[in-house]
Amino acid sequence: MKESDHQNQDAPLSYRDARRIVGLVSLLVIVWFILRSLQPVVLLFAIVFLLAMVLNPIVVWLQKHHVPRLASVILLMLALVVVTGTIILFAIPPLARQSQELVQSVPKVWQGIRVRIESLTQNYPGVREALPRSDEIAGRAGAAAGTLGNILLRSTIGLVGGLVSAVFAVLLLIFVLANPRPLVAGYLALAPDRYREQAHRTLARLMRQMIAWARGVAINGVITGLSIGVLLWLIGVQPALMFGVFAFFGEFLPNIGAFLVAIPILLVALSLGATKFWLALAIIVLVYQIELNVLVPGVLGKEMRLHPVNILFFTLATGTMFGLLGVVLAVPAAALFQIAIDEFYLRPRKPDYAAIDREAAAVIEGKS
Repeated sequence: MKESDHQNQDAPLSYRDARRIVGLVSLLVIVWFILRSLQPVVLLFAIVFLLAMVLNPIVVWLQKHHVPRLASVILLMLALVVVTGTIILFAIPPLARQSQELVQSVPKVWQGIRVRIESLTQNYPGVREALPRSDEIAGRAGAAAGTLGNILLRSTIGLVGGLVSAVFAVLLLIFVLANPRPLVAGYLALAPDRYREQAHRTLARLMRQMIAWARGVAINGVITGLSIGVLLWLIGVQPALMFGVFAFFGEFLPNIGAFLVAIPILLVALSLGATKFWLALAIIVLVYQIELNVLVPGVLGKEMRLHPVNILFFTLATGTMFGLLGVVLAVPAAALFQIAIDEFYLRPRKPDYAAIDREAAAVIEGKS
């Protein structure tokens, strides 16, 4: 390293540097307040842009086969409508029937759980002090049910607004897919000339990762949902079809999806007896272990190199900002953050990753 470089590193913080830091912090604060005040709008546009990234390769494929872009978008939308209509026609009736059966069986499920708890406390008196009384559990469950009822009531009241938002989202998606070039050009134009290449690579890498993520989540969801549904049906834990659907949609909620799926399955299985409970628990552990160790590496490959801690942080962050639906954006947000850091900060510095890895190992092992 040159002597001038050492002098630059040891130089005190200048007024210009301090002004840049203050400006960056101020910009982050302003962006934060804008996001907080426009949560529904930001969430809607983020989901639409994510869908556009995932669906754009299909439109490009149709264009390569001499179909105009607007016609390609219309054909794609019609195909999605047909698929959605088919699912509603064939899957919703049995799901609705099983939902009704599950609601009707709640008292029976609770009675079965209560019997298991009382049997456990009789056989192991020490557990009695650690567990809350059954009437306390019932009271908490009733309060939770009341809260859920209020949420459902508010959701029902806001159904019209939700339908309007859905129609607006579909129209926005059509406009974005039909003519995305001005949006991409506007994004690149916002970047300073010296960062134009990094901005281009960031968007290209993000699109590749989102396509890989969506494809992997869909494939893993189908395999996981079918596996859990079929295995629960074989051991007699119903409604197996609904639990399989829960497992499919749980794939879109990183880290917490498996936990949310396991709770109702284990509660229903516990009401059927200890044997069914342990079998259901074994099925959940087996399926998700296979997914974690086989499906995720095999389907996603090396495209999504995201540390679980990063995903968990963005899961909590997006969930806090946008609710449960915002959790779907956790992986895209983590990927965007990692790509931006890599393109705008790490690559220009050209760090010695091998040396950094050795230093990290030394710290972990207590050698330094």
